[in-house]
Amino acid sequence: MTEPQPTRWLSPQERSAWLSIYAVATRLPGTLDADLFRRARITLFDYHVMAMTSEAEGQQLAMSELASRSNASLSRLSHVVKKLEQRGWMRRFPSPADARVTTAALTKEGMDALVELAPGHVEAVRAAVFDALDDKDVEDLTRVGTKILTLLDPASDRPGAPTEGS
Repeated sequence: MTEPQPTRWLSPQERSAWLSIYAVATRLPGTLDADLFRRARITLFDYHVMAMTSEAEGQQLAMSELASRSNASLSRLSHVVKKLEQRGWMRRFPSPADARVTTAALTKEGMDALVELAPGHVEAVRAAVFDALDDKDVEDLTRVGTKILTLLDPASDRPGAPTEGS
């Protein structure tokens, strides 16, 4: 039987960094959710799904690819796309290349909503994150975020994931 390894406790500096990242990770989504909900009755995740779809060729993606780009399970994504379909902002249909694959597409109304929401959303992101940072901080945030994401998800080279130097 192997001896249990001793606990690798956080140093005071690591604890401080952890508490900071934890606070950001828990507060930032709520801040951005509140802004989008007030303006359009959608969540940050709804917006992100629409944004990822808008960046794809033809503004459409296989649901599995959209799930990957939005860091969501297919179940959660299906629920959100259904909600966006009910608003007329997205639609789903069988892939022309493979009927077993479901494709999600942004409608013209969905793209119009995204174009209308984007400036306010970017301003909310800027106010909540970037206004407090200088160029070196942004570079450091990208570098550190990429390292952490690589530990969490080694396949994080998908579109939309941060890359070194981006």
